[in-house]
Amino acid sequence: MVSSLIYDSANNLKLAAPVPLSLHPAAVYLHSLSPGSVITMKQSLDVMASLLTEGDCDAMTLDWSKLRYHHTATIRRELKQRYSATTTNKMLCALRRVLEEALRLDLMDAADYAKAVDLPSVKGKKRLRGRALTSLEIEALMGVCVNDSSPLGVRDTALMGILRGTGLRRAELVALEVKDFTSDGGVLEVRGGKGDKDRTVYLPESVICLVEGWLGVRGEFEGALLCPIRKGGRIEQRHLNPDAVLKIVKKRALQAGIESFSPHDFRRTFCSDLLDAGVDLVTVQKLAGHASPETTAKYDRRGEETKRRAVQVLSI
Repeated sequence: MVSSLIYDSANNLKLAAPVPLSLHPAAVYLHSLSPGSVITMKQSLDVMASLLTEGDCDAMTLDWSKLRYHHTATIRRELKQRYSATTTNKMLCALRRVLEEALRLDLMDAADYAKAVDLPSVKGKKRLRGRALTSLEIEALMGVCVNDSSPLGVRDTALMGILRGTGLRRAELVALEVKDFTSDGGVLEVRGGKGDKDRTVYLPESVICLVEGWLGVRGEFEGALLCPIRKGGRIEQRHLNPDAVLKIVKKRALQAGIESFSPHDFRRTFCSDLLDAGVDLVTVQKLAGHASPETTAKYDRRGEETKRRAVQVLSI
């Protein structure tokens, strides 16, 4: 097996010199991710590299191809002690993917790879993250945006409407461009979603006019659908960043006097409300852009009242 990686010594996990990104397992893995996932997974790889080398390496300076079962088992044990089961399993998934790239690049023997990735997932009981917003909360939230007649208010009204009506991820929302919106039918083309997959979603009729209202303020120049707005109302012809969406949501929640929530809670609300309305799980899965119905089911936040109503259809 020929390796292009340069080692300090047989027992050292640190690269002696940089290697081309096309031959670096971690770089190849990160390049395969959607832009919204790169930062998070890079941080995960940095943590694991640091754990193995007592802070001496990060994702790009560790020689991943040298990892063996005793290394990966150590990582699993340390992560399990420091993080939740969900976070640990996500990080272990990234580890397996990097080692898979090392195998594909002929940097790792198949037998060593098979042993190194033979790690059981961490089991844990944890309450579901996030929550679904109530109809009254959504009404209050939209109300504070509508009552703000400034360009910020018009933009935020459209932004909230899209989140509510489509359940888009933050990264998908900020990537939208004017060309992705078709008012006839309320079509939104989501390009390069999670897993680099495209999909088509549809806005409720009540949200189409909100987006059209924003376009009337924004102007119909090409580029980002939702743009930053500077003090004084000047609209910048560039995309918002995902962190800006979080700040907007928290600001408007405070103004509306409702419990703080994340943009992803709109996604949970979207899935829950469609399921509660009787939409089948597979259709909700496709609209949400989930890889499987099982993932969509995890977004269900309908609670005990829905279960109570469900059994009322039974007769004795």
